[in-house]
Amino acid sequence: MATREATWAYRNEFHEQFARTYFRRFADGLVSSVGAGTYLGDPTDAADDRYHAALVEAFESGVNVVDTAVNYRHQRSERVVGRAVADADVDREALLVATKGGFVPFDGARPDDPAAYVREQFPEHADAFVRGNCIDPGFLGRSLDRSLDNLGLDAVDLYYVHNPETQLEAHDRETVYGMLETAFERLERRAAAGDLRHYGVASWESFRVPEGHESYLSLPEVVRRARAAAESVGNAATSFRAVQLPFNVRMADAFTVAAHEGAEGTQSVLSFAREAGIDVFTSASILQGDLAAGLPDEVAAELAGDTPVQRAINFARSGPGVTSALVGMGSPEHVGENVAAGTHPPLGADAFDAVFE
Repeated sequence: MATREATWAYRNEFHEQFARTYFRRFADGLVSSVGAGTYLGDPTDAADDRYHAALVEAFESGVNVVDTAVNYRHQRSERVVGRAVADADVDREALLVATKGGFVPFDGARPDDPAAYVREQFPEHADAFVRGNCIDPGFLGRSLDRSLDNLGLDAVDLYYVHNPETQLEAHDRETVYGMLETAFERLERRAAAGDLRHYGVASWESFRVPEGHESYLSLPEVVRRARAAAESVGNAATSFRAVQLPFNVRMADAFTVAAHEGAEGTQSVLSFAREAGIDVFTSASILQGDLAAGLPDEVAAELAGDTPVQRAINFARSGPGVTSALVGMGSPEHVGENVAAGTHPPLGADAFDAVFE
C-alpha cells in the first residue's frame, strides 16, 4: 500500500516541476492532484498496450494516483494497471491505487449472453442485480478478491462501492442505506485484515442532485452508516475516506447544488466533504474528451493552461475540497498534456467562486 514515507519521497522528486498545491494530502501521505483514469477504450490487446505505455509514463512523470474498476474494459483495465505498477520505475508504495466493485465483471470481452454469464458466475447473487449492479457483501468481497488478483497486489489503497444509486431503481432509499451499511461492514473487516486501506463510494448522480431526485443519496447519512459499520465490527474508527463523482465546467452540480445537511446548514457535496474530512476525486474531469474542443470563453479566461484540456483539468483541480482530478490516460500521446496541467496554478477560492457569479 501507499505509505507516508514513499509518497513524500515521490513528492520531493517531482514537486519542483509543478505549480503550487499540485501535491495534496491524502490520509498521512501526498498524492498528485492529476490522476490517471482507465474507463474508456476498447477491450483489445492494442488498447491494453497503449494504456500500459501511458500509465508507465504518467507514473514516471509525477502522477501517483491511478483509478480503475473491476468492470472497466471487462477487467482489462485492472490487469494493465497491475502491469504498469510493476513495470514503472516507481516505488509501489508511492502510488495510490484505487478500484471499484459493484458491477458485473465480464472477463476480457462481453459474452454473447450476459444474463447467462451472471447466472453461471454469480448464482447466489443473480437476483440481487439491478441493471448489472450488485452491492451485496458477498459479491463485493468476491469482486475485491478478483481485483487484487488482476492488479497483482496484496492490497489496494482505496476501494469504492460503485454507483450504489443504481439500487434505487428497485429499492427505497432507506433500504439502500441499509444495504450500504451491510456492505461497509464487509469492507471494514477487509480493511482490518489489510486487504484495503480506505474505502468510499463512487457515484454518478447520487451526491450532486437535489434531495428530491430519484437518484439522491445523502452523503452525511452514508458517512453515518460507515461509522456504524465500523462500530459494529469493532474497528476503532471507520476506514471510509473518499467519494468519487463527476465534476467539470459543464457538470458543476457538486459545487452548485446544496443537498447535504452539515454544520452550516444545507451544503453542496464538495462543501460537506471538505468539512467532514472526506477526500473528493473527480471523474469526467474533461467530460470524456469533449472539453478538448474548448470551454466557455468567460470560464477559460480565468483558468491557467496552454490548451483547453489543461484549463478543464485545472477547473476540476480548483474545486473546494478536491484531492485529485482524474483524467483518462489511455494513450501515451495525451499524457504529457495532461500532466503539464499541473505546471499551472489552480484557481484560488475567491477566483473559483467568481466563475459562478
